[in-house]
Amino acid sequence: MNMKQADNSFQPGRRQARKLDLKNGRVELTHGAGGRAMADLIDLIFRRAFDNPLLNQGNDQAAFDVAAGRMVMSTDSFVISPLFFPGGNIGSLAVHGTVNDLAMAGAQPLYLSTGFILEEGLPLADLTRIVDAMAKAARDAGVQIITGDTKVVERGKGDGVFINTAGIGRVPAGINISGERARPGQKILVSGTIGDHGVAIMSLRKGLQFETALQSDCASLNGLVARMVDQAGSAIAVLRDPTRGGLAATLNEIADQSGVGIRLHEHSLPIRPEVRGACELLGLDPLNVANEGKLIAIVEARQADALLDTMRQHVNGHEAAIIGEVIDDPMHLVRMVTSIGGERVIDWLHGEQLPRIC
Repeated sequence: MNMKQADNSFQPGRRQARKLDLKNGRVELTHGAGGRAMADLIDLIFRRAFDNPLLNQGNDQAAFDVAAGRMVMSTDSFVISPLFFPGGNIGSLAVHGTVNDLAMAGAQPLYLSTGFILEEGLPLADLTRIVDAMAKAARDAGVQIITGDTKVVERGKGDGVFINTAGIGRVPAGINISGERARPGQKILVSGTIGDHGVAIMSLRKGLQFETALQSDCASLNGLVARMVDQAGSAIAVLRDPTRGGLAATLNEIADQSGVGIRLHEHSLPIRPEVRGACELLGLDPLNVANEGKLIAIVEARQADALLDTMRQHVNGHEAAIIGEVIDDPMHLVRMVTSIGGERVIDWLHGEQLPRIC
């Protein structure tokens, strides 16, 4: 939403937007040209859905006050294919993804920006559905989308829509959650079943289609994190959401960042039978499959059981489990004790398992 369209906010007496054919119409190049057609698109799709006082300032930026404290900022871009999938769409995913990146610092997310790159010919009905999903996800997460931008590219030079979101949040006093703070003896928790999102997307991909009732786990985790921080506070050393590359990539990142080893226990990993079955069918390891609504927590051992109980009382953590511990390892490897008592190294994902998963 090019906020230079300052006179197009929802205020009485301002320019009346023309009607768009939201049922049968399509994005045209004129919708990105800065004129009346662009103003109508912004008013009738974006401002209508995201309506809030900061957005309706109508400037090239949003001006706001924040309380004193440590701030965090994150940005992410979303190119998922298909745009719509079981459990969400690219719009809800864009909000959940950036909210979660902020929450992994223990922060309270406050505000988001969003940028849309639209392809000529995108049905306006699809765009409306995506934007409405973004608006709902933002309301549910307690954040506001306060500024943005829209561009249109020629037919064939995009893939429907790409979205960028950036966000800022505030970290509570006394909280220092960071990837380099893992230490031997700490416990590793996951908030629920792994691999749901990746398998849900794979089930729709051309050439991979298979029947499954599985839905993406796409969700904002800031509510869960707030409860965890209230309960365990400074005992939480690391939070991370295992998106692209799955649990394996995320734990290898943490091991490398903190200079430690990690040991998992296969029997403790929460994996749905549908995910196991799909991974066996496709020759994949569930530990490499993407998630969009799960987190990993590394906490002091003395707090692990109490924190697990707290997580299980939240809708986004009711299947949480303790899955391993941090160990001293000069090689900084992630290892897993298998269900038959052996041990194997859990390495980084090699190659591209599935492009455009988020």
